[in-house]
Amino acid sequence: MRWVSIVQVSVVAAAAAATFALVSSPRVEGQARVAGIPRINGKPDLNGVWQAVNSANYDIQAHTAKAALQMRPGPVVPVPAKEVIALGAVGSIPSGAGVVEGDELPYTAEGLKKKQDNQANWLTRDPEIKCYLPGVPRATYMPFPFQIIQSNAAVFMSYEYAGAVRHIYLKDPGPPQIDSWMGMSHGVWEGDTFVVQTSGFNDQSWFDRAGNHHSDKLKVTERYTMTDADHITYEATIDDPVTFTRPWKMSMPLYRRVEKNAQLGQFKCVEFVTELMYGHLRKEPIK
Repeated sequence: MRWVSIVQVSVVAAAAAATFALVSSPRVEGQARVAGIPRINGKPDLNGVWQAVNSANYDIQAHTAKAALQMRPGPVVPVPAKEVIALGAVGSIPSGAGVVEGDELPYTAEGLKKKQDNQANWLTRDPEIKCYLPGVPRATYMPFPFQIIQSNAAVFMSYEYAGAVRHIYLKDPGPPQIDSWMGMSHGVWEGDTFVVQTSGFNDQSWFDRAGNHHSDKLKVTERYTMTDADHITYEATIDDPVTFTRPWKMSMPLYRRVEKNAQLGQFKCVEFVTELMYGHLRKEPIK
């Protein structure tokens, strides 16, 4: 496995942030509905704020609603450490039809064992809880909008969750030089479908809160196909020979946010997890 220093990650993040500042604006004007598929130089115009509306972030497979969990209190809740709290409906999971083709994940024996272990310990292991970057394709169907910024020269994706970003190279950049949470992406047009191939991942991100995971050999092929001005059919093919016995696919619609003031908010969740990550280092626990 290839590892990346904090300095390397910071340099990449700073470059991405600078690119985002140059090519984007905080608000997307002109999100009103229009007839047909908008185009830019003959290609479908993906510019806008988009969002998935499903429960895939809980579990990408079909699942029923689950009762509220008995969880250990969060680190900032002033109750005795051994006490538990019932979260009621707030901590419950909504049902979902699933987004996986055939509703089957072809895990290897070891991959399935790790998934089950992750699921049993998701409250302490899920990268989302710790505000780590969401990875691909999870960034697409988290319950937060994301923005696509498209021109003839570049395609850029910015996600509300944790300030995650992706620069989609339109010329093949060659093999990834480092492993990262969001990987390195190369996009090409196949007719009216924008196809993005991403690799160079670390093995830390999950597909959902159910503990579905991958290795650093993961390769994701995404397909963005506009069906009208306000909808994209999104497909992601997952290829990871270490974790799965064969490639598999998920799909879902993406919806354009059509409010006049549609824009990404700020969910820079690092400050929300400081106590969770480092509270045990306090000389005096919070009372």
